[in-house]
Amino acid sequence: MKFKPANEIQDLQYFGEFGGVNPSISDSSTYTFLSAKTMFDTFEGNADGCYLYSRHSTPSNLYLGAALAAMEGTETANVAASGMGAITPTLLQLCQAGDHVVSSRTIYGGTYAFLKNFAPRLSITTSFVDITNLEAVEAAITKDTKVLYCESVSNPLLEIADIEGLSAIAKRHHLKLVVDNTFSPLSISPVNHGADVVIHSLTKFINGSSDTVGGVVCGTQEFIDELRNVNDGASMLLGPTMDSLRAASVLKNLRTLHIRMMQHSHNAMYLAERFENLGLRTVYPGLPSHPSHEVFNRHMNEKYGYGGMLTVDVGSLEKANALMELMQERNLGYLAVSLGFYKTLFSAPGTSTSSEIPEDEQAAMGLTDGLIRFSIGLDADIERTYEMMKSCMEEIGVLVPKMA
Repeated sequence: MKFKPANEIQDLQYFGEFGGVNPSISDSSTYTFLSAKTMFDTFEGNADGCYLYSRHSTPSNLYLGAALAAMEGTETANVAASGMGAITPTLLQLCQAGDHVVSSRTIYGGTYAFLKNFAPRLSITTSFVDITNLEAVEAAITKDTKVLYCESVSNPLLEIADIEGLSAIAKRHHLKLVVDNTFSPLSISPVNHGADVVIHSLTKFINGSSDTVGGVVCGTQEFIDELRNVNDGASMLLGPTMDSLRAASVLKNLRTLHIRMMQHSHNAMYLAERFENLGLRTVYPGLPSHPSHEVFNRHMNEKYGYGGMLTVDVGSLEKANALMELMQERNLGYLAVSLGFYKTLFSAPGTSTSSEIPEDEQAAMGLTDGLIRFSIGLDADIERTYEMMKSCMEEIGVLVPKMA
């Protein structure tokens, strides 16, 4: 039977310890043992079902990890205090001094900064390539390469990774394919197409309420055990621990993700089609004009659509800023970074979420000053939203209003 990610979450069952429909929250930093030997065995990793210290794991974190692993179709998962708290331990667990990474050139600014500026301090180097060009990807691989890294849908340019093609390259060269799936939860299931490790920033669509920062690494039991190892596990030793209260909160929100993603996708598709028809330079994976539209179609779980992210280039930073400020004034959304909120969020990524990328490299990858990144919200009346956005664009001079 075909893997359906939301079904896997729906089929999880756990009652709270006191009969509640939600699991009880484990509000403890440390845990007791009935015997000294069990404590020793737990330190050695040989006591399943025992909890040691909340930096290692908690019942609340394991509940959330199990749900996210079910969603992504992996054996297990490890939650973290942020998206970067998931990304950096993963890369450091897979690489050591002298190793090399091949990464998409269009990735989240924090990830780019880590690979470009911080990892070289540890003698880990990175080649940034056009991830949509499989020949360029393979040509960048060296004898020291250990990881291929990409985002299913890239931040902020919405390039689409051919995960199947990248997986074939990774297998030929005995590399690990790590995929950040933050922009496309449920819409794409990277493990189904050959990814080895899947990462999310839980802060975004999965949590959906912009009140929590979190991350997750989904993978094999062997890899997650390595991350948690008390002697040399990057997640254990670097300590990006998610708080149990936050884990419980994310788990509750995760149960409505399938409904929210369908609405995010519906609204984004509606706006993208109309923006493009107005002559605006619009990028959205659901548009046939997107250069990787067919790649997305091959990877997608059709029910959940093409996601809630789109970009529009309005020509200049001055116009972009003026338009975003006016849209916020008209209550069409918020001028804010991040994504996945119930309200539409918009930002100019070149001066915000991608500002870590030097201007010359932004230009080379096609990140222009006038680009606005939209995280489309859950508006019930998307037709009204469109008309109001169009009016704002006419007022700012992005569009020329039609004569009556």
